[in-house]
Amino acid sequence: MRVAKASRFFLTPFVPAGEAPDVVNAVALVVTELEPVELLAHLHRIETDFDRARGARWTSRSLDLDLLAMGERILPDRAGLETWMTMPFREQKHRTPETLILPHPRLQDRAFVIVPAAEVAPDWRHPLSGQTIAQMCAQLPDEELEAVRPLDP
Repeated sequence: MRVAKASRFFLTPFVPAGEAPDVVNAVALVVTELEPVELLAHLHRIETDFDRARGARWTSRSLDLDLLAMGERILPDRAGLETWMTMPFREQKHRTPETLILPHPRLQDRAFVIVPAAEVAPDWRHPLSGQTIAQMCAQLPDEELEAVRPLDP
């Protein structure tokens, strides 16, 4: 795995809001020959190296590396991705997918993902919606975008 491009670091509110202090987010574009499940396992090993302990979902953690997308791949399939994309937030918080979901089912809803992603891959298109990262960014509410603050002005 090789990092081809990386965004700046951004200070962003924790999700869900108010449940932990602000966090630092960034997005990296990587080149790899690993398959998605292998890449995710590699990311989890890196988290472990930084003392990440997997416990309850959406709680404070030392490091959280997410696999957001791999080109135009959809995993496990279109119906599975659509299920997780349309699942109500309250239900998402208490359920864990049994398999890897790609692209990440909530990436289009999260300014803390979209803003840094716009620095490294503004033209990437979501395989379901057809929207680019730049278009998704333009659709997010101003207050969410303003909450994503670059650490290096």
